[in-house]
Amino acid sequence: MLSAVITMSGCASLVGSLTQSFAEDLSSAILNSDDPAMVRDGAPAYLILIDSLLAGSPENVGLLSQSAELHSAYAGAFVEDEVRAARLHDKARRQIFLATCLSLKDACDLDARPFAEFLAWTNSRSVKEVPALYNLASIWAGWIQGNSSDFSAIAELARVKALMQRVVELDETYANGAAYLYLGVFETLLPPAMGGKPEIGRGHFERALTISNGNNLMVKVMLADQYARLLFDRELHDNLLMEVIAADGKTPGLTLMNTVAKERAQKLLDSADDYF
Repeated sequence: MLSAVITMSGCASLVGSLTQSFAEDLSSAILNSDDPAMVRDGAPAYLILIDSLLAGSPENVGLLSQSAELHSAYAGAFVEDEVRAARLHDKARRQIFLATCLSLKDACDLDARPFAEFLAWTNSRSVKEVPALYNLASIWAGWIQGNSSDFSAIAELARVKALMQRVVELDETYANGAAYLYLGVFETLLPPAMGGKPEIGRGHFERALTISNGNNLMVKVMLADQYARLLFDRELHDNLLMEVIAADGKTPGLTLMNTVAKERAQKLLDSADDYF
């Protein structure tokens, strides 16, 4: 009887490993695609497939994280309907909060804690937890963006900023320095007269570029959109966007984002005369 239990447990672990590996491979294939239209049209089928895997393993941390990441990315990059996008971001937020609760110590209800308690928890995290912290912060940020008209959602931005700052403190190179991209955006949301810190934001963007060896083209797009437009620096704006459009963009793990970045760069250039 004992040997049968051990065998069954081993099989269950193998199946879990295979499904998680499949989800990771699927996510990688999407992120390395240079055809946003194909990803946009095919992504709903991928999301339904991962949902079906989760139906059999509703507390599988790996699947929850992959599903949250894909739902958030799809909503942010391809869904123009604000109501639908908000619904997808809500789902991604629920999934990443559950994955975090299940995988990290004392990590449940992070959005409901007093901020000082939340900050103490964040500052106690270790380097091995960086992937989970970054996923939580990036998907949480996407949810805030998808609910930007809700002041209660905006109020949670300080928690996301604290998480990203902790990621930088522990491993600034994680995900090609993408935490700096978020920090740059946070500091350039408002002009200086309203509390924004655009020069600090520019420093964050430039650090992200350095860490990614210039391969993350979305950093240049955001530097142009968030910083150059904020300060009405037309020369910097146009130079950055032309560099993005001229770049190859095919980089492992960044190809889809870079392709989207090139499309957004062209739209920003096309609208520059009306803006400046």
